[in-house]
Amino acid sequence: MHSFFLTLRRWWAGFTLQTKLMAVLTIGISLVMSAITFWAVNDIQTDARLNDTRFGKDLGLLLAANVSHLVATDNRQELARVTKNFFESSSSIRYIFYANPQGEVYFGIPFDAVDEQTGLTLPRRLQLPENLLDSDQPFVRQHETPQGQVTDVFVPLREQDKAVGILAMGINPNPAVVVSSSLTMDVTTAVFVSIWAMVILGAASNAVTITRPIRELAAGVQNIAAGNFQQRIDLPFGGELGELIRSFNEMAERLARYEEQNIEELAAEKAKLETLVATIADGAILLDLELRVVLVNPAALNILGWQEAVGQNILNLLHPAVKEEIGRPLMEIATGERGGGEFRVTIQGEGESNRSLRFWINRVLSTSNTLKGIAITVQDITREVELNAAQSRFISNVSHELRTPLFNIKSFIETLYEYDDQLTPEQKHEFLETANRETDRLARLVNDVLDLSRLESGRKYRFDPTDINLVIDQTLRTYQLNARDKGITLIKETSPNLPKVWGNYDMLLQVMANLVGNALKFTPAGGKVYIRAYSWSEQNMNDPQRSVQRVRVEVEDTGIGIEPEHQKRIFDRFFRVENRVHTLEGTGLGLSIVRNIIEKHHSSVHLKSEVGVGTTFWFDLSVYQDKCDLSLPDVVEVDHQQV
Repeated sequence: MHSFFLTLRRWWAGFTLQTKLMAVLTIGISLVMSAITFWAVNDIQTDARLNDTRFGKDLGLLLAANVSHLVATDNRQELARVTKNFFESSSSIRYIFYANPQGEVYFGIPFDAVDEQTGLTLPRRLQLPENLLDSDQPFVRQHETPQGQVTDVFVPLREQDKAVGILAMGINPNPAVVVSSSLTMDVTTAVFVSIWAMVILGAASNAVTITRPIRELAAGVQNIAAGNFQQRIDLPFGGELGELIRSFNEMAERLARYEEQNIEELAAEKAKLETLVATIADGAILLDLELRVVLVNPAALNILGWQEAVGQNILNLLHPAVKEEIGRPLMEIATGERGGGEFRVTIQGEGESNRSLRFWINRVLSTSNTLKGIAITVQDITREVELNAAQSRFISNVSHELRTPLFNIKSFIETLYEYDDQLTPEQKHEFLETANRETDRLARLVNDVLDLSRLESGRKYRFDPTDINLVIDQTLRTYQLNARDKGITLIKETSPNLPKVWGNYDMLLQVMANLVGNALKFTPAGGKVYIRAYSWSEQNMNDPQRSVQRVRVEVEDTGIGIEPEHQKRIFDRFFRVENRVHTLEGTGLGLSIVRNIIEKHHSSVHLKSEVGVGTTFWFDLSVYQDKCDLSLPDVVEVDHQQV
């Protein structure tokens, strides 16, 4: 058996590709035709069975309606006459039997009795279907015989709602259907023979006129694929084969010219790219999905203090402080869990000033939008950070200097407010009330400036697993009385069993206080302020089977809203919308503080507002996980802004 298969395999390998394709095509067509034939014959037979079933039911019901009273009165002579006329009126009827309710046959056609007036008594018993006598509908079944399929119809005979007997009738198959099935099989056989005849003729033609040029073309294509663009085919063929050969030779000539030009252009473009990357002042790094360095320019080597980096994993090269900040984001970007982002890292120096670096991390996508790598741009922003720190220290010092005299003035005016002088009581009250309100406003400004300065000064904040429900409840307790005095309803809508988030409790409490305070300030009496928190899953961009879980916090009000042209600047420092609806006091630093805190939580705050309808602020927080490949840092001392 094994030698037979080897012989068959060698025999098959000797055929040309065209012959093999033709054989496979022929087999395929044969199988398709077989399936079509089987379907056609089966469909014809199915229709025939349905027609025979309907025809048998109709005949059975018709005969039963005419003989029920004869069976009930035991009029055998008239029953025989009617049955014989009915039997002879149609060639489709094979037999007609009558049985009593117990199934014992006492009369039937065809029969051998001489006296057709008395009929034939048959010593037979019918195998009746269950519950036939309890139903008014006939029962139909079919069985095979040497002469074809016969349809059996059993009809219960009733007279005055009483079962008096059973009528059994056999229906012959439709002869036209049998002829149609045979004709279909004959036509199919003829088609098979024609197909194989065409295959044999085609194979002979292929062996004579097609095999040689096809072999030459196959060898030429293999040489072209191997890089030999000097390959040519010289065969004296005309027609379509000749045109194919000429096209092949033209293609080979064009590929040879293109190869020469392409090599020169690639070399020139590579030199330009290398020169451009080398002269960029900012550091440029290209990583693959395994976080290995593919390309790095001299500026990046100088900024990061590397000697050689290509081919190494970047996590093994980064400073511990840098790795702690951007290590997890790099892994999340490589796995498709997040997009790019901007990161700022402060590296503590020994015996020298600290260094500050800014990293821009972006995904490298192919034309089909699949992730191919990671691009990193590095900047040394030590000087910029020092200038910002000096500015922050200046604001902090000025604020501290202003705080004491402001409170002294406030105390002096409050003392004057209690004594009588030249002014009327109404004038004194109005003057001192205005001074008191402006003093409070300056105090709030100083406090906000100090808060913002602390956030931007690189101060260390400890992050822990935090229950966001506790933050929301504390905020509600703080502002419940204020909301009640203004006639505003505070509503908490949080999902049950919210997971803990990774964050700083005090900083998140300050965020909620600023957002809820603004909502109450710009919502008229009778309005509502909603505080929502719920978890949701973000799909992994590279692995659709994985997802990243977040907790979203929303603060929505039914207040006066913010115009679209002001929404982009609403988070800027000291920015306040001045119009007829925004007449309440404020420092313009609250939302800037909110944005700064949320950025330290590796997220962004978003805004949706419509004038006259209301405003919604929301942000997402990372869910705390006990087990992860790379944990978030417990202490955050750098600024981070997600793009």
